[in-house]
Amino acid sequence: QVQLVESGGGLVQAGGSLRLSCAASGSTSSIIGIAWYRQPPGKQRELVARINSGVSINYADSVKGRFTISRDNAKNTVYLQMNSLKPEDTAVYYCYAEASNRGYTYQYWGQGTQVTVSS
Repeated sequence: QVQLVESGGGLVQAGGSLRLSCAASGSTSSIIGIAWYRQPPGKQRELVARINSGVSINYADSVKGRFTISRDNAKNTVYLQMNSLKPEDTAVYYCYAEASNRGYTYQYWGQGTQVTVSS
């Protein structure tokens, strides 16, 4: 089992910055991938950024050059630094982890944190 707790959301003006944190606990050594997703109002959840096996990183085209995902293994925490925020970045942001154990893959989600960007 892996537990994920997000923090750092809030209200910010367009052009501003926020840093989201996702603290993982439990069987963190089994995590093979960790990511940030977001769900804008009235839309489907979408991938924002992902770290795969601690090496490769993928970003959604809409956030490339503005958002940075990083991981502090000592603190079991993943961050999402969001710069040059736009109103269209408004969404609930979720931390997601994929873990592997005895040949099975498990998916875990945090509770989400609201990010609101005003124009």
